[in-house]
Amino acid sequence: MSLATLLRTRIAQTGPISVAEYMAECLLNPDHGYYSTRDPLGAEGDFTTAPEISQMFGELIGLALAQAWLDQGAPAPFTLAEIGPGRGTLMADILRATAAVPGFGAAAEVCLIEASPSLRQKQRDTLAGTPFRHLDDVSGLPDAPLVLVANEFFDALPIRQFVRTAEGWRERLVGLADEALAFGFGQPDWPAELAPRTDVAEGQIVETCPAAAPIMAEIAARIAARGGAALVIDYGDWHSLGDTLQALRRHEPEDPLANPGAADLTAHVDFEALATAAPGLTASRLTPQGVFLERLGITPRAQALANRLSGAALDSHIAAHRRLTHPEEMGTLFKVLAFTAKGAPMLPGLEP
Repeated sequence: MSLATLLRTRIAQTGPISVAEYMAECLLNPDHGYYSTRDPLGAEGDFTTAPEISQMFGELIGLALAQAWLDQGAPAPFTLAEIGPGRGTLMADILRATAAVPGFGAAAEVCLIEASPSLRQKQRDTLAGTPFRHLDDVSGLPDAPLVLVANEFFDALPIRQFVRTAEGWRERLVGLADEALAFGFGQPDWPAELAPRTDVAEGQIVETCPAAAPIMAEIAARIAARGGAALVIDYGDWHSLGDTLQALRRHEPEDPLANPGAADLTAHVDFEALATAAPGLTASRLTPQGVFLERLGITPRAQALANRLSGAALDSHIAAHRRLTHPEEMGTLFKVLAFTAKGAPMLPGLEP
């Protein structure tokens, strides 16, 4: 039985479900979920992340994290963690780039926080020979200073959607129309978490992500208690407004209800909500990815690598640099937000 059939049967029996419930089933259902059953990355998958585009991304991220570690006294041991680590490419590049930083690799206990069995195996293959631990969630992180990176993690967490009406907020739900999955709306309500959103006009949609704040709060509590830093890179903006739910399949957008479990579902990250969940830390200014990478020196690094390349390899390298940094590609859509322990210097490339 397909996931679409299971969802239609469930809705017919118990009524419409929230967008968050729909996303959770589509992404993480043990038998049919998108992340539970496949490797979604690369040309053969449905999307490509920055670490898969060029090694330069992970190298620069690694050196920025190493500098944050040095700026806080080079604690040993410390936890070097990635949440939502994909194939393990970013962590592999981080470890390679930081191998020349005295003491960093020896002090680091590497932890990958991953729910997908198929991606866990990809990470073991990528990091073969490197000691690391898999964790189910952030609550399992060691009690030690924490240096953590989250690249395209928060965008995949399930969201709820609410539309403002004259009668109140109405939650967007997934129900049935002529036995097919279809969007609709629940009864008017006044959820407490939306009370501050006086900026929203009638007919506009606001998205909330129930899982994001608790995860960020757990990370923040560990950094506040023991020191460290967290770096979040994702697409979105400071304030949630509008319908940003999207489905991607075979590198092309499609209707989010069209193929449950067979397409990647994501939504823009509300970075303000992440910062609000970490009041005990110093947050950076929200910075476009392209600006951040340029400040870290991606163009000189690209030029140095280009000197060794020619032909198609050089063309691909130039295209990768553009894709990561150009405003019309990932450079502006993707944003960077970092957190450090109170009193600690901000990560390179960012301003407090």
